[in-house]
Amino acid sequence: MAVVVFDFDHTIIDDNSDTWVVEELGLTDLFNQLRRTMPWTSLMDRMMEELHSQGKTIDQIAECLRRVPIHPQTIAAITKSHALGCDLIIISDANQFFIETILKHYGLHGCFSEIITNSSSVDDQGRLRILAYHDMVSSPHGCSLCPPNLCKGLVIKQIQASISESGKKKMIYLGDGGGDYCPSLKLGVGDHIMPRKDFPLWRRICSNQMLVKAEVHEWSNGEELERTLLQLIKTKSLEGNS
Repeated sequence: MAVVVFDFDHTIIDDNSDTWVVEELGLTDLFNQLRRTMPWTSLMDRMMEELHSQGKTIDQIAECLRRVPIHPQTIAAITKSHALGCDLIIISDANQFFIETILKHYGLHGCFSEIITNSSSVDDQGRLRILAYHDMVSSPHGCSLCPPNLCKGLVIKQIQASISESGKKKMIYLGDGGGDYCPSLKLGVGDHIMPRKDFPLWRRICSNQMLVKAEVHEWSNGEELERTLLQLIKTKSLEGNS
């Protein structure tokens, strides 16, 4: 059965989990002041420091995250794909606490075999810390297409090696942002890429589709995501049986 890799923000959820928390908890002005001076992940760690200094608790941040919208058909697509035996993985530029809190709220956490994202932890003071997936100082990834904290293309290559060793089938990748372009270029013939229409990944692919070896299937909303993904899984299943 297929390996299905999801981005998280604007793919599984219909918003950006980072900016959702920033806006909902009143940090927009400070965020905008610091935006051009810090890498994104460091900036979000700084926002968590600010929330802690204001007396906001982890539970309050979690409650905010539980209000993040997910399209019902996206939920259906994930649960059906999992039920069909697909291996579901998330690669995201968000962070572990945000993603897991949202997935657990919607009953989706158990559908994913792996969540690859920026790490998070709660320190002795009760403050949420967010750290980059790649160490930006001691071991930078060196990819010019990706942000310094996470090269999804490197992660995809690791997953591909694992797929090859285990004898699993090809990959379906769903994403929307500029950070999803590098992994899209790592996909091969027989793989599928599902870019969200009118988002940065879709525009990058459309600018020169010859650079992408995988078959491209655009989608705009949860209904189209579910329909397209389940059709691809069905096709992959029939190919496997034949």
